[in-house]
Amino acid sequence: MPTHTNQRRLRYSICVSGAASGSTVQADADKARELGKAIARSGHIITTGATIGLPYYAAQAASEAGGMSVGFSPAVSLREHLRKYRLPSNCFDFINFTGLHYVGRDLYLVQSSDAVITIGGRFGSLHEFTSALEAHKPSGVLTASGGTADRIPRLMDALEPPDDHLVIFDDSPDRLVKRIVEILDEKFEDIHDLLVRHDQHWYLKPDDLPKFRAG
Repeated sequence: MPTHTNQRRLRYSICVSGAASGSTVQADADKARELGKAIARSGHIITTGATIGLPYYAAQAASEAGGMSVGFSPAVSLREHLRKYRLPSNCFDFINFTGLHYVGRDLYLVQSSDAVITIGGRFGSLHEFTSALEAHKPSGVLTASGGTADRIPRLMDALEPPDDHLVIFDDSPDRLVKRIVEILDEKFEDIHDLLVRHDQHWYLKPDDLPKFRAG
């Protein structure tokens, strides 16, 4: 695994996907909190659908542990987020008001995250998981959490999905986050190399713009 300076460490956005309601919410509340804490302790950013249930427990725990929490709302504004969708806002450092309703929000959330972790879940979580696979995102599945998470192995056996090597199964929230971060470190090694360079800049400076446009 590459070693990088703390000053230029790349922080990953890790999505926690799970049920907003249903039987897995109460059963997996503690596991969701452990996922949130693990992401915060790892120094990375938790992303969720800015919703209730398991994603909320994870986002709340991450925030309480000192981590950064970003929510992707189906609403177009804070007013709509609170009044129309009746979703929480208290545990997010930033809410992206997508205005895309739930289906569009799910895709935007996945595309904006570096990896997705599924815990419990229902059809919405399955949508986010399959979207992550199609987008070639590392995907963690917390096994023994019921719902979608425990049905994913059978679906993968039956449907032969793309990039199945990017799917990680584990029953430990801490270990699952650690394994996802290891995959991301390998995937983004070239980006890390750019960030730690001191001998040359890799980004455009204002003086470069005329030459860049002319070329």
